[in-house]
Amino acid sequence: MKKISILGSTGSIGTQTLEVVEELGGEISVVALTANSSIDLLADQINKFKPKYGVLMNGELINELKYKLKHSETRILSGLDGLIKVATLEEVDMVINSLVGSIGVRPTLEAIRAGNDIGLANKETLVTAGAIVTKEAKKKGVKILPIDSEHNAIFQALRGERDRDVKRIILTASGGPFREWSKDDLKKVTVKEALNHPNWDMGGKITIDSATLMNKGLEVIEARWLFDIDYDRIDVVVHPQSIVHSLVEFNDSSVLAELGLPDMRVPIQYALTYPDRVENSLDSLDLAKVARLTFEEPKRDLFPCLEYAYEAGRIGGTMPAVLNAGNEIAVDMFLNGGIKFLDIPRVISKVMSVHHLVDSPSLDQILEADRWAREQAKREGEKLC
Repeated sequence: MKKISILGSTGSIGTQTLEVVEELGGEISVVALTANSSIDLLADQINKFKPKYGVLMNGELINELKYKLKHSETRILSGLDGLIKVATLEEVDMVINSLVGSIGVRPTLEAIRAGNDIGLANKETLVTAGAIVTKEAKKKGVKILPIDSEHNAIFQALRGERDRDVKRIILTASGGPFREWSKDDLKKVTVKEALNHPNWDMGGKITIDSATLMNKGLEVIEARWLFDIDYDRIDVVVHPQSIVHSLVEFNDSSVLAELGLPDMRVPIQYALTYPDRVENSLDSLDLAKVARLTFEEPKRDLFPCLEYAYEAGRIGGTMPAVLNAGNEIAVDMFLNGGIKFLDIPRVISKVMSVHHLVDSPSLDQILEADRWAREQAKREGEKLC
């Protein structure tokens, strides 16, 4: 039986991971569940799955959670120390990191140092500290199994292939809800419209990132580290149907792709059961019913966040952390009505332009760049309010 800790169990990936655990029957044991502040859902999950540990990041709500679980034997912890504790447990085989934001970096590193494999859905881990994380994973012999549908597709396509035979990686993007909108249309985007993704059911932050194409930009940086490939060999193509999850082209011009209905439970299960494939009750792909698959170039002029991500990745050092942190603040300000949709890339660009780069940074320097970028992004955003 594989034993797992789920960091961010009340979010979209976390809840779907628990659905997969149920589907797999007794093959997976949940040792720990964590949440930021969703105490009602976390309490329900703890009562159902009976993990050894529960962690709540928001310490102010810890007593309320403990009261809800007064008859439970689950040990309740709080804060970053709690996250690190359940990520580094000796009895755990895999840590599913579905946290949102750079808070996921340190628990991932500590889990790797403890020798625990990682099921990674937290983009920020590799975006901000890819060099450090991948070096540590190689040193410890730890597997990083991607849960994002795109990287999971590439991981599957590369299985059994030689690195030297890979010509390029092609990440697919849905294009989000505004793929056919004009710049004048984008000036009037509402939060409700931006949260209405045509294909995927995701959390608020990642849904906005999909609308701006920043999500794909972050995935480009992730792919660079996951697959040890340079940016000139990572391409992006818009595929509105979200059936082809990504592709790999090889030196002989063969192209391998992983296809399936847009359902995150598929890559989650593959990460949980790897290297095995286990039968499930999920819907099968009917290509005749889908009928039509289309592809197009991304509109980089209307959605410049994709280009900013390539730029930050190529610059390296602390710049990807600055890109990510600036984006997190800008998205939060948009969701809360502080700035407009088209202000998101403006804030990111401005923050990147005034950042003093640190090459080959330590983790502390990365986290300091993250902190600085958040403060700078707030200042830049307030100018646009």
